[in-house]
Amino acid sequence: MSRVLQIHPANPQPRLISQAVARLRAGDVIIYPTDSSYALGCRLGDKAAAERIRAIRQTDRHHNFTLVCRDLSEIATYAKVDNQRYRLLKAATPGPFTFLLQATHEVPRRLQHPRRKTIGLRIPDNAIVRALLAELGEPIMSCTLLLPGDEWPLSDPEEIEDRLTHAVDLIVDGGPGQHEPTTVLDLTEDAPQLVRQGLGDASPFL
Repeated sequence: MSRVLQIHPANPQPRLISQAVARLRAGDVIIYPTDSSYALGCRLGDKAAAERIRAIRQTDRHHNFTLVCRDLSEIATYAKVDNQRYRLLKAATPGPFTFLLQATHEVPRRLQHPRRKTIGLRIPDNAIVRALLAELGEPIMSCTLLLPGDEWPLSDPEEIEDRLTHAVDLIVDGGPGQHEPTTVLDLTEDAPQLVRQGLGDASPFL
């Protein structure tokens, strides 16, 4: 049975943030809130934890994870960002967007799109996530908490606990989340392409 940490959404308690980060470093799978829906997360490059997330989501090994980053400099470590893309990222972050970019060599090969060598990255506008990332010092490897057969991602902490308490190690309860996933923008070509319309307004970038 997973442990539940109730963390204040606006003023995260440092002691509880440290406990959550310790679980990530230990190889645990966690559920945590973002500025869109809740997400499944684990430490970057943790193969066993990633396989557990794929089992929960019932996806194959080709399913792409997103690297949740704390700032633009961290994105630049894992993706190739020129001046044009940097300006777009700066205008859209932090916020409910996922960006597909060409991956750098810092990204484990198994996390990249097998043919395009791309990676999804995002910077959420959420105090709990910012605190987790600041303490962890590296991105969280994540995917949307959308269970097989569900139309929308999970966003209610009580429902999350009822359905997934035996599947994950830690649930970070930051209060009710959004039902929509992020908006996904492909920035690998000259002009941004809308891949998925979600919570973020993509119209200024298209």
